[in-house]
Amino acid sequence: MKKRRKKDIRKKERNSEELMTFGGHLEVLRRMLFRIISVAGGVAIVVFCFKDITWQLLLAPGKYDFVTYRCIESLAHAIGFNDFRFTEYHVELIATELSSQFMTHITTAVYLGLLAASPYILYELLRFVSPALHDNERRYSVQAATVIYVLFLLGVLMSYYVLFPVSFRFLGTYSVAEQVRSTITLDSYVSTFTTLTLLMGIVFQMPVIALTLGKMGVVTGDMLSHYRKHAFMLIMVVAAVITPPDIMTLVLVTIPMYMLYEVSIWVIR
Repeated sequence: MKKRRKKDIRKKERNSEELMTFGGHLEVLRRMLFRIISVAGGVAIVVFCFKDITWQLLLAPGKYDFVTYRCIESLAHAIGFNDFRFTEYHVELIATELSSQFMTHITTAVYLGLLAASPYILYELLRFVSPALHDNERRYSVQAATVIYVLFLLGVLMSYYVLFPVSFRFLGTYSVAEQVRSTITLDSYVSTFTTLTLLMGIVFQMPVIALTLGKMGVVTGDMLSHYRKHAFMLIMVVAAVITPPDIMTLVLVTIPMYMLYEVSIWVIR
């Protein structure tokens, strides 16, 4: 009886959605956007107020004693390379305009607010489109959205703990001559951090893209398996483009990207 009641309620909701006018849909969309902006704006305000904690986390990958370097040193010592140490470095960040720090603080708070509120934003979007979907389509869309979000977070973590620290270490300390001293602007630091993070979040969507192409019949698991060597070379080229010319960084980025390629083959099959 309960199942029948639930089905009847769902049918009524679908019928009401179908009978809703264009203006009614716009009103639902307006309310959804208002809720999203309110939640994301509220989170951004909280992030803006906790300035010390926020910028301590954002500036941590640019320090010579970042957790990634300590983990690599501990791993090297466990293997037997007891003398392995990362050299200390100090890169000074500057602000060249009067309002640059304040404006950078605002934009960064907005970015982090959107990132922190992204689960709620995803929920609202699914809630908005779900009345137009069948039950099986609704379940599939929820699973797909969850996978996309988890992969995006893995890409963000990959950028924060691996790609950006090593890139900043190389580019920030690189010098063509002793007379030239690098002073990095805060805007350059934040823009590079944001770009690499977004880029890795997109790169980690490789299994989802492969699954979509497989559903469309464009690629197959056997095809990807046959061109595995070519894909490995292409992944190395892409990793070399998005990372500084450093062997360790190239390896650290190539390995997870190639693992994603193997996952893509498994998902399609």
